[in-house]
Amino acid sequence: IPLPPLEVQKEIVEQIEVKQKAIEAAKAVIENLEKERRYFGQEIRKIKDVEWVELENMCDIKTGKKDVNHSTPDGKYPFFTCALGQYKSPDYAFDTEAILLPGNGANVGKVFYFKGKFQAYQRTYILLNFKDKILGKFLYHYLSAEWSDYIERRQFGSATNYIVLGGLQKFKIPLPSLEVQKQLVAEMEEQEKIIEANKKLIGIMEQKIAEVLNDI
Repeated sequence: IPLPPLEVQKEIVEQIEVKQKAIEAAKAVIENLEKERRYFGQEIRKIKDVEWVELENMCDIKTGKKDVNHSTPDGKYPFFTCALGQYKSPDYAFDTEAILLPGNGANVGKVFYFKGKFQAYQRTYILLNFKDKILGKFLYHYLSAEWSDYIERRQFGSATNYIVLGGLQKFKIPLPSLEVQKQLVAEMEEQEKIIEANKKLIGIMEQKIAEVLNDI
């Protein structure tokens, strides 16, 4: 261990502790906001005059057609599979706003949102062509909060968990007015910005701590 004079040690410790406090504060902000986001579905159910609608009546539900081997390292388009890693495809089958749900494996219950050109694995469910007065981003946030718990009780398979189309089609969602949806989405997206800003701050502070230690 490189051992500088005691006064220098004290100065280094003070620098690091200031940055560690900033990291802890940022982590607390993220934790609180993510907790609020988990309660999103519960808050929606408290709204008066919501209409409970089955998912199959809110959008089209499709699956991809490609197998995993379709991905290529230099692909131009996102390729959504049942894995969390980002894969690439040389071509695309969809060019739209969509919500994507892994249909089998360890990541059943995860929810992703994408708008643009993409390709999809044959066991990835794709929600698209949202009906009038239904915001895709509203569905995304509701599913992000509620889908995992719902599907955990309805998975099939012993070695590999999977979901069936019927369970997805009949999933009911409380649907408020379009104006309320817009307001809720705006609030959630503002929270996302704050979360991302704090994650960036954590990265910067961790880098600065590393620089302080490297300069010893």
